[in-house]
Amino acid sequence: MTQTEATTTAAAERRPGRDRYLDLLRSLALLRVVVYHLFGWPWLTVLFPSMGVMFALAGALMARSLNRPAASVIRGRLRRLLPPLWLFGAVLLTLMLVAGWNPLRDPDLGGGWTGWGQLLDYVVPVGAPPYPEHLGSASGLLDDTWAEQAAGPLWYLRAYLWFVLLSPLLLRAFRRAPLPTVLAPLALTAVVGTGLLTIPGETGNAVTDFAVYGGCWLLGFAHQEGVLAKVPRYAAVSLSCLVMAVGLWWASGHQGPDGWDLNDIPLAQACWSFGAVVLLLQYAPSWPELPGRLRRWDRLVTLSNNRAVTIYLWHNMLIMATVPIIDQAYNLPFLESDRAAGWLDSTYSLWMFVVVWPLIALAILAFGWIEDAAAGRTPRLWPSGTPRPPGSGSRRRT
Repeated sequence: MTQTEATTTAAAERRPGRDRYLDLLRSLALLRVVVYHLFGWPWLTVLFPSMGVMFALAGALMARSLNRPAASVIRGRLRRLLPPLWLFGAVLLTLMLVAGWNPLRDPDLGGGWTGWGQLLDYVVPVGAPPYPEHLGSASGLLDDTWAEQAAGPLWYLRAYLWFVLLSPLLLRAFRRAPLPTVLAPLALTAVVGTGLLTIPGETGNAVTDFAVYGGCWLLGFAHQEGVLAKVPRYAAVSLSCLVMAVGLWWASGHQGPDGWDLNDIPLAQACWSFGAVVLLLQYAPSWPELPGRLRRWDRLVTLSNNRAVTIYLWHNMLIMATVPIIDQAYNLPFLESDRAAGWLDSTYSLWMFVVVWPLIALAILAFGWIEDAAAGRTPRLWPSGTPRPPGSGSRRRT
């Protein structure tokens, strides 16, 4: 047995079941995504790079699964990913068509049957699923950009799909040359994310997303394979802090319309996410269950992990749905005065935060079951129970 094979085997033996630390990170990442899209605070992208964390965790799970034949693993991942997208896409497309969108006449889609052809990206998101930038009236029930906001999270599924399809090749390259492979996405981001090379259209967006978060995906490989744990901690911490410092330095001179929002600064996002993921995984404990006071959140962590795709897909649409609900409060008798209405105006975002969570709970009840069906499990309405130990219960497909 080679040293690489021994490392892979040891890593697999160390992580036979769910790692609750990684589950906790995924839950925090989802929470941060919802809060960011609701309040729009740019500093949240610095506080916790949620997308980088989510790609790293997905990369670790993919590397673990690739101990089996690659074709079956890819089929399993697509089987888990696509049905939730189909359900979401069916609802979103229905709403857009009913609201008056006609892909045949949309000039942004090229017109004619080309527009309908692009709708296939709602079936398999190899490209960007199309949507109108403006639909309806700015003075209507929802802002006229509601379709764009609802479809916004779909970029993640496109990037995830390409990472999954390329993972067998990426894992082979990683096992042969770990350090150059992990650093290659940062080098690519320095080319396509800084303007040195411009790739137009959605192809450019896809390449940029792949470059920005490719390092995090590969760090998931490094964690699962046990390679990251072999790096001396002082070296890992020092180098990751240096990479993060480069990201902040670049961001300071290349801020977008929202200032320090790293989502607008690809190289800064890539460097900051890369360094943060190294720190989070370098100090990663192996928790078969949540310790101490964190245990009170066990059921929520379990629920959010079992319904991660549902929460991610639907949260933006549900954030917008809070607006017409909260607006009904202006009709209440005790809010008819200017002072009371002004108080509601000043606390509007807070009430959106309060209202969105019951809506997310309803989405979990209404749509979350498809994640179980896609994974070959018996559909459950509210899967918040304690994770079963490895080997118990029905066999789960990956």
